[in-house]
Amino acid sequence: MSDAMIRSVILNFASEDASSRSYEIVIGPGVIGGLGGRAAGLVPGRRSLLVVDDNLPPSLVEHAESSLGSAGFSVARVSVHASEQDKSLRSVERVLRAADESGLGRADLFVALGGGIVGDIAGFAAASYMRGVSVIQCPTTLLAMVDASVGGKTGVNLASADVVGMRKNLVGAFWQPRLVLADLRSLDSLAAREFHAGLAECVKHTLLCGGIDSKLGDWTTERLRGVVEKDDVFLGELVERNVGIKTAFVAGDERETAGSERVLLNLGHTFAHAMEPLPGLSPTSDPALAPLLHGEAVALGLVAAADASVGLGLLTDAERGALVETLDRMSLPTTVAGLTPNEQLIDAMRHDKKSEGGGLRLVLPCTGGTCRVVRDPDLRVVEDAWDSIRASR
Repeated sequence: MSDAMIRSVILNFASEDASSRSYEIVIGPGVIGGLGGRAAGLVPGRRSLLVVDDNLPPSLVEHAESSLGSAGFSVARVSVHASEQDKSLRSVERVLRAADESGLGRADLFVALGGGIVGDIAGFAAASYMRGVSVIQCPTTLLAMVDASVGGKTGVNLASADVVGMRKNLVGAFWQPRLVLADLRSLDSLAAREFHAGLAECVKHTLLCGGIDSKLGDWTTERLRGVVEKDDVFLGELVERNVGIKTAFVAGDERETAGSERVLLNLGHTFAHAMEPLPGLSPTSDPALAPLLHGEAVALGLVAAADASVGLGLLTDAERGALVETLDRMSLPTTVAGLTPNEQLIDAMRHDKKSEGGGLRLVLPCTGGTCRVVRDPDLRVVEDAWDSIRASR
C-alpha cells in the first residue's frame, strides 16, 4: 500500500460537546490493515466486537481480525444479515448480547465491517451499550463510504401493521464514530448492482453542492468509466470529494436540528423511504431482483423530487432530463413497476421521521446546484411526481 494513495478528510464539528468528537475519514486501498494500530491509539480498552455483514468475503473479515489481534485486542465476532427486514431491534439485541457475552466494557470498542445497514445496526448498538461505547466504521460498499458511515446517524426500522410494513430508521441515535476506514480493496468483490447503487448518493451530492464543489457533477460524469472500473485514483478521489460534501453539511449540525442545512442531505430520501420497504419492487420488471436496494430507491426518489421541482417551478424540464440521463448512464433505475397507489405512498411519506406534525416536508433540487425544503407542497404535484416514476409491467 502506497502512502501516496491514502486520502484523509477530517470532520470537525462547529461546537464540541460530550457526544461530538472530531474524527478522521481515511480512504485508500488496504487501509483496513491499519485498523488495529489506529484503534489502539483511540481507546484504552483491549476488547473488541467485530460486527460483520454475513455476506463479506472471509478473507476481508480475517484481515480485520488479524489487524486488531496484532494490536493486542481480543476479538469477538457477530454476523448481521444486511436486509431492510433484518435492520431491526432484534438484530441490535443480538449485537448487544454478543457484546455482553464477550465481556466488553465502556473502555472497549465496536467495529462495524459492512455496508450501511451493518454500520447503522452496529452504531446504534454501540450508542446503547452501557450508555455508549466507541465505534469504528469500516464501510465496505460505495454507498456506505460516501454517505452512511459519516455523520453519526445510526438506527433501525420499526415494524408497522400497515401496507408499508415498516417505518424506515425510526429508532436510533446520533452516535459519532471515532474513526472511519474506507478501504477501496473491499469494493473489489462488490457486485456491480451494489456498486452502481452507491453512485446514487454521489449524484445526490452533485445536486446540492453548488457552493462547495461546483465541478463535482462534471468530474463524476467525465471519470465515470474509471470509477466503474474501480481505478484506485479515480475511485479514491470520488470518495474523498463526496465525503467532503457530506462533512460540509454535517459539521455545523451534528443532530440535524430544525432549520439547519444538514436536512438537505435527505434529498430524494422521503420518496425513497416510502417505496423501499415494498417487497415486490425491483430495478427492472424481474421480480427475482426485488426488493430495491437503498441506492436504487434513492435514484428513483431523486427523479421524483426533480419532477416535483419542475411542477413547482424550481427546476426546468431540461435539468430533470439531464438527471435522468445521468442515472441511466450509471445503470440506475428511473422508473419502477409495481408501486402501490399514490394515496398509500403519500401516507407513508407523512410517517417519515422528517415529517412535521403529519405534514409533508420535501427536500427539492433547484436550478444552480442548490436545494430547498418545501413544506406541505400541493398534493397534485406530489402525485404527479410519483406518476413520473411509475412504470407498467
